[in-house]
Amino acid sequence: MKKSLLAAACLLCAQAYAQQPVQQKSASTLSYQQSLFSLNTFTDEQHALMLNYSGSYGERTSNLSGLDGIDQQLSMKAYLGSRFTLFANAGLGFIGRGVQSTQQVEVVRDIVGGRKELGLRIGAGLGFKREWNSDKVMLSRFTANFDTQKWKTGGNLRIEKPFNVNRDNFDVLTSINFHHQVTPHFFAGIEAIGEDLEGFWDKEEAEGGAKLFAGPTLNYLPKAGLAFSLGAGPIIYATHSQGLADPVSRDLAYNGNSGFTVRAMVSFKIK
Repeated sequence: MKKSLLAAACLLCAQAYAQQPVQQKSASTLSYQQSLFSLNTFTDEQHALMLNYSGSYGERTSNLSGLDGIDQQLSMKAYLGSRFTLFANAGLGFIGRGVQSTQQVEVVRDIVGGRKELGLRIGAGLGFKREWNSDKVMLSRFTANFDTQKWKTGGNLRIEKPFNVNRDNFDVLTSINFHHQVTPHFFAGIEAIGEDLEGFWDKEEAEGGAKLFAGPTLNYLPKAGLAFSLGAGPIIYATHSQGLADPVSRDLAYNGNSGFTVRAMVSFKIK
């Protein structure tokens, strides 16, 4: 009798568990680095370690959108716990017959949200980078993301302090992205960048004036394995300041004309 009651209880528990709704996660919730130009943070639900390889080709580019010529970069993004995300990047650029390199490291912490994959999260962090021409720069980054199963939206605000006396005291850079799920594994969207925005109000801005970029992005995000992203678009010089420093200091072959960039990225989640 006791065995029969125990078996019946186990059967009822199994049926109740089977009837519970299963939370489905689309490919968009697997924390791939979806944006080509913005950094998004990991969450307590992800605990991920990601490797990203990206390459780009550009002409008359700007600091945030790429490098004149061909560049390739390898980056790592890791969750450190307690809503902290580590980002490290190293790159090689090929300009004519010359080779340049860049390195960057940042730590960002979510101060709003950051425990769940979906919903709003806002973060802030600090970092340091060595630019393509060997300029040293301290930076602070503010991140914002709002994710659902179908939509991914986010953006970054970066404030940089270059140590080169021929540069601006501070540079302001922004980026924003919108992506929508069009099939279970494909997302389509748009990304936009604003760089040296102080050029809109400062005629003596030292790096050529404000620059804007906008273009489409396509993402392939599987549930496991390699993810792919591709984006391209024009770079528009919205203002022309009178205080232009050495163009090489910002990877900018400035001549008053618009430029363009094409970037592709492969992402692999280790855990």
